[in-house]
Order: sequence, then structure tokens, then C-alpha cells
Amino acid sequence: MSEGISLNLSLSMGLLVLFLLLLCFHESCCSSMYNLKGHISVNRRVDDLLPEIPPSEAPQPFLPLLAPSPLAPFTNSTVPKLSGHCLLNFTAAESLMSMTSIDCHAVFAPLLANVVCCPQLEATILILIGQSSRKTNMLALNGTLAEHCLSDFEQILVGQGAADDLKKICSINASNLTEASCPVKDVNEFESTVDSSKLLAACEKVDPVKECCDQICQNAILEAATKIAMKASDPLNMEGHNVLSDHSTRINDCKSIVLRWLGSKLDPSRSKEVLRGLSNCNVNKVCPLSFPSTKHLAKSCGDNISNQSACCNAMESYVSHLQKQSLITNLQALDCATLLGTKLQKSSITADVFKLCHISLKDFTLQAAGNQESGCLLPSLPSDATFDKSSGISFICDLNDNIPAPWPSSSRLPTQSCNSSVRIPALPAAASAQSGLYNEALKFYQLFASSAILLMLI
Repeated sequence: MSEGISLNLSLSMGLLVLFLLLLCFHESCCSSMYNLKGHISVNRRVDDLLPEIPPSEAPQPFLPLLAPSPLAPFTNSTVPKLSGHCLLNFTAAESLMSMTSIDCHAVFAPLLANVVCCPQLEATILILIGQSSRKTNMLALNGTLAEHCLSDFEQILVGQGAADDLKKICSINASNLTEASCPVKDVNEFESTVDSSKLLAACEKVDPVKECCDQICQNAILEAATKIAMKASDPLNMEGHNVLSDHSTRINDCKSIVLRWLGSKLDPSRSKEVLRGLSNCNVNKVCPLSFPSTKHLAKSCGDNISNQSACCNAMESYVSHLQKQSLITNLQALDCATLLGTKLQKSSITADVFKLCHISLKDFTLQAAGNQESGCLLPSLPSDATFDKSSGISFICDLNDNIPAPWPSSSRLPTQSCNSSVRIPALPAAASAQSGLYNEALKFYQLFASSAILLMLI
């Protein structure tokens, strides 16, 4: 059975980062950090880590291990300065806002941006506007109101401990709160244009695994968005590439209107489940990493690999750049492995260098400094960080997912295909965990986030 772990991390990680930085200037300290990997057993057969789990079935439970926080928690709670012009009811969505501030905490927002923080942030904005439409009858804000509301929204989150640059991290701006190019924002006009009962039936409950394959709700959203986008013009009477491009953009803008309408018909907690489930389908389809040039790898690993040691050293150096970027899911790691393998093949590297150099899926995610077995793969199903007064911020990841990175081949199905033989658990199931379980290996994992941030700065 694979083991999962809940990383309990203090909110005072800034002090710990500074402490580690100072210690790492001392040679003996750095050596001890590297030696910590001796505490972690990785001598397991790969077959034991690959249970046959169809996407429709619940995975076998992982055993979450909870360790006490190394430092006392610290919360940055301040009174936000609001504009007084925004009509969104932030108080009614208090629990949703609180969860967003935790998912986008100042220390972890850059690390969890792609998988946790930004999807939660976007869902919260959609729900806020959707809920407000019950009174305003409008599914979008005008430009001026959007500026005020986005500013207030950010101020509230920052006051609860969230990062102060979320607009940059998640590429959010005031236009995301307006109708943009979509011609429909009035609730009555929306409901008279689309088959609202069909849309609600398709999306009121979304299975986060099946939906990514069956796309029942996604197809209903696309159909509704296309109908309201057509009210702007008749593309059949127009010509030119720009018109088609504009129509495609309009449909995407109208999808936001559709999602806000769904947010008005469902309670906030159900809306969050639906919206996070939908966004997660898109998250797991794309590798979020940036890949450097592979030209120097072709010199060391091409021509039937005359020097295996040189090749693997070059691969290790290359992968180390990927390990400084962000935390990703196990399915994203598969996408990244496929993408890198394809790039290597295009660089005339024909041998399976992943197998030769023991590259696993964990090698594509963020690593803690000084340990080669510390990669954290987030679950592929929607998840949130949690906050506890005694232990700080926590998030779930699999620290023992030593699955070899697959080398691309024509006979291998792409990772996005809805193949019933998927062998990676989507989410660690709850097991009989005991709070306070502590051992030498866990001492290292407590420092994961702080040392990971330190690694990104090196």
C-alpha cells in the first residue's frame, strides 16, 4: 500500500526559511540535510505502488501521517480597507472566502497556484457574482464596479493571510468580473435563451472523475454559451478568420456567464464542488512546467549513449530546473513526462533515458532542498489546504509515489485518454490516522515547504 502524508507546516515559515538559509552556509549543516534521506525507505517494488484502480472506483486508502508543527502558528489577520462601492455579499460567502485565503496563503500561493489556489480563487469570484445576481438580476458587473469589487475581494483575502499579489499569480483582472464580449448578462434573457432545466440537471452534481471523460456538464455549458453568444451576431453571414476567432472568444466569455448562473442556482458549497471539479479537468490536461532547451542533452545522451554516467548527470541537472517550479498533480506529472520525452526524441535521443537514469514522476514536482526522495505530488482530484491553530497550514500529497516516468511510444495511450486501466490513485482515501505520530523521517518532511521555497531562491 502506498503511503500519503499530510504536511503540517507552521505559518511562521519565514523564520524557518531564514534559519535554514543561515545554517546552509555552514558545511556540516548542509551535509546533515543531505544525509536525512537515509531515514526514508524507498526500497519498494514498483508493482506495490501501482494498484489497479479504474477511474470510477475509489482508491485504496493511503495512511496520512500527522506530525506536530515545528513552530507555533502565526496568523496575519488585519482589518481590510474596503471601497464601500462593491455590492457583492462577501459576508454571506464567509466560509468560501476563508477557504480561499487558506488555499492562497502568502507562503504557499506560488507553490499551489496552478492546482489549488487559482482554481479556488476563480470559483469564489464566479460564485460571488452568481449569488449577487439573485438580487441584481445581473450576471456581470460593469467596469467601474468590477474594479472596486476586485480590490475589496483582494483586501479581504490579504487581511486573512492570503498573498498580496494574487492578481498577478492567478492572472486575474477586473474584466474577469464583467461580461467581456458576451452579449447576455441579464438573468431573464439568459433563461429565455438557454434550456436552463437541462443545464442545471447536467451540472447540479459533477463526478470529478467521470466528468473529465464523459463531459456531460462541460458539453451542456458549451451548448448554453454558444446559444447566448449567437445573440451578438450571425456568424453564418460573415466571413474571415477574425470573425471566427472573435466568435470563439465570445463563447469563452459566455462560459463565465453560464458558470455564474450555475453559481446562483446552487448553494455556495455545492457550487464550489462543481466549479472545482470542472476546472480540475483542465488542470490535469496540461503540464504547467517550463522546459529549458534540450540541446545539451543530445550531446550527452545521443548516439546510443556512449557514456551512461555523463548522460544521467546531464539528465539530473536538467530535471533539477523543473524541480524548482511548482507542486503538480500525479496526472500532470504524467503529462510533463510525456512532453519531456517527446522533446528528447525530437532531439534525436532514442534510448529510454527515463529508465536508464531512474527518472520517476516525483522528479517533475517541487523538491525539498537537499533530498532526492522528497518530491510531493498533489492528488489529481480537487483538494484544499487546511488550517489548524495548533499545527498551521496543511496540504495532502503523496511522498512515496515512486512510479517510473513512462517513455513515450506509439503503442502507449496518451495520459489524457479516458483509459479504464489508469493505475494512479486520484486521491488518497482517509485511513485510520493518529494525530501526533512522529518519527525521524517526518522531522524532515516538516521542513518540506520551507526548504522547497529556499530551493526556488537558489
